[in-house]
Formats: sequence, structure tokens, C-alpha cells
Amino acid sequence: MNTLKLLSWNVNGLRAVYKKGFLEWFRSEAPDILCIQETKADKESLPNELLNVPGYHTIISSAQKKGYSGVLTYSKLQPLDAQLGFGIEKFDNEGRIAITTYKQFVLLNIYFPNGKQSPERLQYKMEFYEAFLNYVDTLKDAGKGVVICGDVNTAHKEIDIARPKENSKVSGFLPEERAWIDKFISHGYIDTFRMFNQESGQYTWWDLVTRARERNVGWRIDYFYVSENLQPHVKDAWILPDVMGSDHCPIGLKLEF
Repeated sequence: MNTLKLLSWNVNGLRAVYKKGFLEWFRSEAPDILCIQETKADKESLPNELLNVPGYHTIISSAQKKGYSGVLTYSKLQPLDAQLGFGIEKFDNEGRIAITTYKQFVLLNIYFPNGKQSPERLQYKMEFYEAFLNYVDTLKDAGKGVVICGDVNTAHKEIDIARPKENSKVSGFLPEERAWIDKFISHGYIDTFRMFNQESGQYTWWDLVTRARERNVGWRIDYFYVSENLQPHVKDAWILPDVMGSDHCPIGLKLEF
């Protein structure tokens, strides 16, 4: 059996977290694949130490706008193919998508848009969700195993947020955003964390301004999803709330083939 350990983390600035011991943490965890969101960087602005981590292939997608968005996938496994985007310019140019293909699955490392800024950004977020769903359904319908990870920017159910009533009209917990996750799951995708943990108080993001992490007043908005055909291969899924350095914490997935 081949066991794979995957980690995902919205670092809220890769250069910032690099100064807080990121590489030491990375080496100690030694995942087979590490997916990073919100790098806020392109290749030109990252130190060589982050671009060339020994033993890993680096797949990086950067936004056209400097210091914004961005995802990066570190992979011990050589991807059979890598692409940056869905093939839709208005989504691809924000550097939110890195897709790597392996023998047993296709991995989508995605930093989904935040809709809090304006009604226009909420609209953009909902359109991004639909474009993403169309894309992954094409992969799944072709019989591929699909793994999706990243910051989805929506808490799914009341159990996934510390203060559901207070946030019911805030983007990230709006009825239409939550309904989209219902729809996504109904298409044959599984929230891997909830396969193993049904407890409340399990969060991945805390507001920095209010120091919410100290009181665990958080949101679970970072996920590992798999297509149903990969469910038998999922052996564990977890959250690493004690890892500091960002307003998000890392999450993990263990697959066995």
C-alpha cells in the first residue's frame, strides 16, 4: 500500500510566514504534497529557498495583480500534468487555481474568492463556484478521482462556525453560499473532515483584529473534498489548530492506494 499525506494551508502571505518558521514546520511535517493558498507573491518575489525546496516539485500560480491571491503546490510526486486555471480568463488571471494530475487522482489547489468586499465580488465568487463545479464534474464524469483542497471562503453548516446567527447575513455564511456547498456535495463530493469528526468547535480561520483565536471564535472554511470514488482511499482527515503564523491553520488528508 502507498500512503500519501497531503496538507493545505492559507498562509496569508508566503513571505510573511517564511519569516515565522514556515520551512522548519514544512520539513518536520514532510508531507507528500503541500498546497498553499494566498501566497501574495510571484516567482520573482519569492526567495530561492521557497521556490526550490529539496525533494519537491513546485507549481506556482500568481495573480496579474502584484501581492494578491496566488496558490502554490509543493509535490514530492512528479505530476503527470500541471495547469493553472479553468481556461476562463476572468478567473485564471487572479492566480487562484493550480491543478496537478497524478496516476490515481487529479488535485485542485484552489483559493476561492472572498465575497465580503462588495456585491460585485460576491457575484464573482458565485460565478467562480459554478465554473469550478463545471470543471470538476467534467473530471469526475470522465472517471477520474478528484481531490479538492483550499480556502473555500464559506462555512457550510452551523456546526462549522462559532456564531452562526450573528453571521447569517455576512458573506462566508450567506444562505446562497451554503446552498452552493450543498449542491456541490450533492454532485458526488465528500467533506473528508466530517468523515472522522462530527464535533463542533473545529475551525480553520479566526479573525485577527478581534483576537478571536484566543477564544476559538472561528469558522471552518478550509476543506479537503474528494470525489466519491476516492472515499475508500481516505484514511484520515484533520485540522492543525496549533500551527501559528497565519489567520488560518493547516488541514490534512491521508490517502492510501
